[in-house]
Amino acid sequence: MADGTRSEAPGGESAARTESFIDALHNLLQELPGLVSDRVELFALELGRAGSALARIVAWVVAIAILGVTAWLALWAGVVIALVGLGLHWTLALLPVLLINLVAVVLALKRVQYLVTRLSLPATRRHLTLSPRATSPPDSAPNPHDDGHAPGS
Repeated sequence: MADGTRSEAPGGESAARTESFIDALHNLLQELPGLVSDRVELFALELGRAGSALARIVAWVVAIAILGVTAWLALWAGVVIALVGLGLHWTLALLPVLLINLVAVVLALKRVQYLVTRLSLPATRRHLTLSPRATSPPDSAPNPHDDGHAPGS
């Protein structure tokens, strides 16, 4: 009988553990919708606050841009008035203003063109795309001078 009791005890504990695990899993599954809905509600509330903050930020940026452009125009008007006051004809006084602004536009455009290349996520694409070496037959030796990029890029 002692042997029979010992053999039943582990089986009984196993059944109790299984029932306890199933109960715990059942309780977790019952609480899961509440846990998820709380997090979704928090996310929705924070998303609303973030959207409101973004709208205010855009409004402030527009106001700042208007004030900045106004100050920029006043600065250049003062420069032109000063040059005209020094005896330059008004068309010659406008020429340095025009040239300086055109150089600034060209520099800004070059910077924007450079930044546009980052929009395509080049490093991520390189890491997520299979390289030609990975798809080449195993008996072909890799070229040590090949860096995996197309020439000229």
